[in-house]
Amino acid sequence: MHASTTAIQWDDSEMDREVGDFNYNTDGYEGDGAEDRKSQDGSETMPFIDESPTMSPQLCVRPDGEAVSPTPPEGLLPGGDIENCLGMKKLVLSGFLASEEIYINQLEALLLPMRPLKATATTSKPVLTMEQIETIFYKIQDIYEIHKEFYDALFPNIQQWDDKVTVGHLFQKLASQLGVYKAFVDNYKVALETAEKCSQANSQFQKISENVKVKGPKDSKDRTTTVTMEALLYKPIDRVTRSTLVLHDLLKHTPKEHPDFALLQDALRISQNFLSSINEEIDPRRTAVTTPKGEARQLVKDGFLVEVSEGSRKLRHVFLFTDLLLCAKMKKTSVGRNQQYECKWYIPLADLTFQTLDDSDSCPHVQTLPEHEIEEMKIKISVIKSEIQKEKKAQKGQSRIVDRLRKKMNEQESCLLLHSPTIPFRIHIKHGKSFVFLLSSDYERSEWRESIQKLQRKELQSCVLSSLELQVLTSSCFKLRTVHNIPVTSNKDDEESSGLYGFLHVIVHSATGFKESANLYCTLEVDSFGYFVSKAKTRVFRDTTEPQWNEEFEIELEGSQCLRILCYEKCYDKSKLNKDDNEIVDKIMGKGQVQLDPQTVQSKNWHVDVIEMNGIKVEFSMKFTSRDLSLKRTPSKKQSGVFGVKISVVTKRERSKVPYIVRQCIEEVEKRGIDEVGIYRISGVATDIQALKAAFDTNTKDILVMLSDMDINAIAGTLKLYFRELPEPLLTDRLYPAFMEGIALSDPAAKENCMMHLLRSLPDPNLITFLTLLEHLKRVAEKEPVNKMSLHNLATVFGPTLLRPSESESSKPHITLASDIWSHDVMAQVQVLLYYLQHPPISFAELKRNTLYFSTDV
Repeated sequence: MHASTTAIQWDDSEMDREVGDFNYNTDGYEGDGAEDRKSQDGSETMPFIDESPTMSPQLCVRPDGEAVSPTPPEGLLPGGDIENCLGMKKLVLSGFLASEEIYINQLEALLLPMRPLKATATTSKPVLTMEQIETIFYKIQDIYEIHKEFYDALFPNIQQWDDKVTVGHLFQKLASQLGVYKAFVDNYKVALETAEKCSQANSQFQKISENVKVKGPKDSKDRTTTVTMEALLYKPIDRVTRSTLVLHDLLKHTPKEHPDFALLQDALRISQNFLSSINEEIDPRRTAVTTPKGEARQLVKDGFLVEVSEGSRKLRHVFLFTDLLLCAKMKKTSVGRNQQYECKWYIPLADLTFQTLDDSDSCPHVQTLPEHEIEEMKIKISVIKSEIQKEKKAQKGQSRIVDRLRKKMNEQESCLLLHSPTIPFRIHIKHGKSFVFLLSSDYERSEWRESIQKLQRKELQSCVLSSLELQVLTSSCFKLRTVHNIPVTSNKDDEESSGLYGFLHVIVHSATGFKESANLYCTLEVDSFGYFVSKAKTRVFRDTTEPQWNEEFEIELEGSQCLRILCYEKCYDKSKLNKDDNEIVDKIMGKGQVQLDPQTVQSKNWHVDVIEMNGIKVEFSMKFTSRDLSLKRTPSKKQSGVFGVKISVVTKRERSKVPYIVRQCIEEVEKRGIDEVGIYRISGVATDIQALKAAFDTNTKDILVMLSDMDINAIAGTLKLYFRELPEPLLTDRLYPAFMEGIALSDPAAKENCMMHLLRSLPDPNLITFLTLLEHLKRVAEKEPVNKMSLHNLATVFGPTLLRPSESESSKPHITLASDIWSHDVMAQVQVLLYYLQHPPISFAELKRNTLYFSTDV
């Protein structure tokens, strides 16, 4: 059977194919949980892919609106043996093959009128010019050939199916050709506009475009169906989203040890990255309800946001429709009842404005948790994750303890998501009330603002909903929502990736595509604990259209799955600066994201990539070092340097009490970095840090000049790197277990006695250097109102560097996961340093004079 000889039926309602509860609609693959994207008047809507960490296309929707898990045919239940799993895979592939056949025929139907139109273009009476034809049918021939080749290769594999059949390479090749779709999407709007103009100007083309014949299936009464050219031009856009859905389902029903698994994963990664780039250019909509005027109100975007309400933080689910913004909260319902939303407020988009920086008030006072409490929450979450993994291995089949731990983790994660966002997002009713949301990511704030502004470009009329209309609209939100759960780990399937733990090295090379010269810089965001955080920032490259940064950053990952890059134009106009610390006034020129695929980034070689954003291309490279590898200390082979060399060797060679590098970096930070926001927390440029490292290692004469010219975050980063690369931590491997025991003591007097005795037990160079660093960090914390670095923040940064378990300790068999390694003793390490930072000044001389008896053998 070949695609070219098989006809299709366009009417979806008559030709749904059902295989168990898998729904393979004739218009394309619906997947396990895709909902129908037709509006109430039958017109098609644009696709939407939820790329958030909670994305899980494993639910379908019953007619009553309740989400349920799909039930496969009897004997093919997920979780069964490999044979049953592959049987489900064949069902998925068979359904997709049928929809692929239909799609090919739709493309073929588009190509049929193109050929005669081209033939007349060179005559004296052309229907369309060659340029118009090329615009309307742009890339259709290429897309047809790609899918015809894919179909012809997949078909025999399904016909001769057995356990050894592999199809992953076919999907991988299909995904690698998505660049053709990018070109099609970029041209899509122009193609539609050109087709519409040509229809109005030429009655002959109008007749052709409104009466495209699509062949029907062999067993159908109707041999052909008439559709419009506009409807057919939409098909490639719809197809990309549905192909991604089938990849999710194929992975779900492919054993991890099967040769296809890695190939399908790679195809899915490519597809998701592609969708990330095109979703910003496509207007995703889903039909909600019909307004009294008969217009379809459609859902464009939804998500969970933190609202500032009466001075406190409230978690809301916000829904953006084509004509209004609705803020809702989930109502508490009794067990067994369907969940429902309660509308808190709504604003017609015609009445919505974004407050300008000139007339806006500062963000209303809102309860903010100290940063050390946020860090403690993260550590608790990591510890609970570790406990869950241990319980799963020890208590096979007993889930009561695991359920209790999951509930505990959900509470901690929900609290973290509620209290971590700090970036204000203000919306305002014209001549009325204002509302403020807090977001953790400028990327996210930009997406909401751009989506609203895009809708506001159309002619919108203000609307007032009756109580009944508002009730109907709010009730529809439950079924229409695209983000079903808050992005916490406890809402994820066990099989879903837990993300990467360790260090991501990123080099931001350059950017092209700017139309005018500007002062440009980039920021890097990664997700952590369900939300995104800004981690690094390049220098501002002034007055250019082609910035060449070539700056390297080391970003700590805590279960991260995605890297975002935002490109800004720097604002130097002081009149536009806002009084809110977290307000970003610089203009976003473009933004994009890439999935952090472990197989791609976990290699010794750099992985080069490009993110396309609004016509701008940012080139970058990245590689990843896992947490367990980064814990290992590698002593320097050349004893002439300072990095990786024992501190006693360095101080003896220098004839000093504290290494020169420590003294100089501290002096420079106190001279011009003590007021720098996030000092020691913000990453310095890795290339600058490496240059300073080389200079200190070779004892360059120009080191003082270098220090005075270097970015202060690079100097702070060099000091941290020095302590991290010591052959053993500053507080020594030998004393590590005793420090852990000492900080756990509950009696204050016993703890004081123990902790002071441990300091006296340190070698003199280690002790004097530690006390010098201690006093420096206290001076930095005195400027906390300006630099936002509290004693706890500094302890969080330096604790795990100065005090780490030895390699023999960290390689014990009970530590099995990267997340375990991250959480193992980290809280105690931070608490040890915090204890000394909060202690009254400690002098070397007094410590040595004090001979209080200490009974514990160290």
